[in-house]
Amino acid sequence: MPHNQHSNHKTTPDRRHLLMEQAQTRVPELIGLRHARMSVSPFTFYRGTAIIMARDLANTPRTGIEVQCVGDAHIGNFGIFASHTRHLVFDINDFDETAPGPWEWDIKRLAASVEICGRNRGFDKSDRKAAVRACAKAYRHTMARFAEMRELDIWHAHLDLEETVGRIEEELGGKQSRTLRRALEKAAAKDNVRAADKLAHVGEDGHLRINVEPPALVPLDQLGDFEGADTQELSRRIAELYARYLENLSYDVRCLVNRYTPADVARKVVGVGSVGTRAWIAVMEGRDANDPLMLQMKEAQQSMVERFYCAAPFATHGERVVQGQRLIQSTSDILLGWTSIELPGVDTRSYYVRQLWNGKGSIDLENIGTEGLASTSRLCAWALAHAHARTGDGIAIAAYLGDGDAFDDALWDFARAYADQNEADYDLFCSKIERGELPCSELA
Repeated sequence: MPHNQHSNHKTTPDRRHLLMEQAQTRVPELIGLRHARMSVSPFTFYRGTAIIMARDLANTPRTGIEVQCVGDAHIGNFGIFASHTRHLVFDINDFDETAPGPWEWDIKRLAASVEICGRNRGFDKSDRKAAVRACAKAYRHTMARFAEMRELDIWHAHLDLEETVGRIEEELGGKQSRTLRRALEKAAAKDNVRAADKLAHVGEDGHLRINVEPPALVPLDQLGDFEGADTQELSRRIAELYARYLENLSYDVRCLVNRYTPADVARKVVGVGSVGTRAWIAVMEGRDANDPLMLQMKEAQQSMVERFYCAAPFATHGERVVQGQRLIQSTSDILLGWTSIELPGVDTRSYYVRQLWNGKGSIDLENIGTEGLASTSRLCAWALAHAHARTGDGIAIAAYLGDGDAFDDALWDFARAYADQNEADYDLFCSKIERGELPCSELA
C-alpha cells in the first residue's frame, strides 16, 4: 500500500451521535462536567473524542499488521512514572482503550494530537510541521532499530528519564530542556505520601479521611443515594470489588497489599474523556496514618478499538486494560490488578486498580514551547514504537515504513486535515452547548 494513502481520512454521517450514545453508560450527573472540560479548547475536545476518531480511523487504509493498540495514543496520554526500582521512566500512561488493532490507528492519533496541541499553543505552521514530522521520523527510526534487536532486548528496553533528558539537552547544545526538567522534578515528588497530603486529612479518630471537594471528590458517606444504592450498599460493593482485586493479585503482591488497612473511600472524577465513568479512590493505612497508600479503582468499559475493529480476548474489560498495559508498557505498577462486580440490571461492571500516584508526572502541554513539543513528540513516538514492537511484527512495520520520508509526509498531511475536522467538530459541539442541546456544568 503506498504511503501517501495514509494522508486520507473520510468521515461518516453517523459519527457525531456517538458522544451522546457513550454518555448513556456513564453517571448522568457528571455528563455536564465532562462537556465543560471538553469545551475548553479544540485540544480538550480531541482528548474526549476517542470514540469519534476510532470511527473515522475505521475508514482509513491499513496494512493488516496487528499490534496491541494503545487506542487513545494522544500526546497527553504519555508521561512519567516510577519503575519497580523507583527510577523515573517515560512511557504510555493511559490504557482504557487498549486492545489488539492496527498499528496505524495509534500513530495517526498521536500525530494529529501533536498538530492540535501546536495549534492550541498558537505555534506557526512551520513549527507544527516540524513537531509532527519529528514524531513520524522518531517512530520510523525507532521501529527500524527494534527490528534489528533480539526479542528479550526489545522487551526490556525503556526510556530512563534522567538519561534521556540529558541526551536531549546535548542535542540542544547544552541548553536545558525546561519542559522535561520541570516534569521530571514534579514527578519525583509525587508519591503516596504527597497524594494523601493533597487529597486527605487526619480525622478526629486519628485515621485518614478523604477531603470533600464536590463534584470532583466526594467521600462515600457524602454521596447519599448513588445509582439506587445508599451508603451501606455502596460500602458493600466497594468491599466486594476490593476483595476480588486481591484474589487476582499474585501471592507476593497480595501479601504486600494486605499490610494496609482501608481507611476511607471516595468517588473521584478524573481526566477529560473518562469523566462520567465510575472511579473510586481508597486511602489505606500501613503502620499508621503516616504510612499511606492510595489506590484508584476505575471503571473499564468497551474499548473503542474493540468496537470498530475486533473484540479483545479477555473475560472482562478490567482484565483487558491490565493485561494490555502489561503488554505495552515497559514497566507497570506492581499493584496493578483488575476486579468486577455483578449488579442488578447491569450484569458485570468491570474495574482496574492501580496506585493513584506512583511518581506520576505529565508534560505541561498548556505551556509547552516549540522545542518542548518536538522533544516530547519524539519521546511519545519512541514509547509507541516500543509498544508495537513488543506486541506485533516490528520487522514487517519497519520494512513497510522504509528509509525515506514518504510516510512522514503522509502523516503530516493527515494530522493537518484531521485537525481541521476536529475544529469543525469542536465548533459544532460548542454551538450545541450554547443552544442548550447538550448539558454543560461548571468546571471543577
